[in-house]
Amino acid sequence: MGSPVAAPREGQDGTGFTGAVTRIVTFWALLGGALLLIVVALNMASVIAGIFGAPLPGDFELTEMGVAVAAFAFLPYCQITGANVTADIFTSGASPRVIAFLSLIGALVALAFSALLIWRMYAGLLDQKAYDYTTAILQVPHWWAFVPILASLGLLALSALASLMQEARRLSPEGKTDE
Repeated sequence: MGSPVAAPREGQDGTGFTGAVTRIVTFWALLGGALLLIVVALNMASVIAGIFGAPLPGDFELTEMGVAVAAFAFLPYCQITGANVTADIFTSGASPRVIAFLSLIGALVALAFSALLIWRMYAGLLDQKAYDYTTAILQVPHWWAFVPILASLGLLALSALASLMQEARRLSPEGKTDE
């Protein structure tokens, strides 16, 4: 018996709006993964340097910012691939149409949530920039981390919109509901 993996969504074959969003979001998530690898390498270097009495200054600050940016980079990928956490135990006996309806509601929530986060994170970016907040050791401006986070939230909104469109198609009378 195979592991429960989300069924591939329409458009992930590279066609249309969903295909374009999927390609962009996948690339963005890979960049987030590369950033995490850099953070791990930085921490390893700091530990090794610490053994010899010279830890890298600001490693904690860079780790904090890097992990935050990377975590946000994965959100759009989870949305577009249907890899968000779900409670399948409640829908295991549901029809494909009910599951498509619940997925549509989930996509609506994700779209609303991403819009709310874009609004508030943009306000946060402006505050961080206006008050010139920086990290304590390296003096890196905090607002720098907000820029890729806002890009991730924009991609999350696009991913939620693509998911919403797909689920609406699946719910339409001529849509595919037998997946």
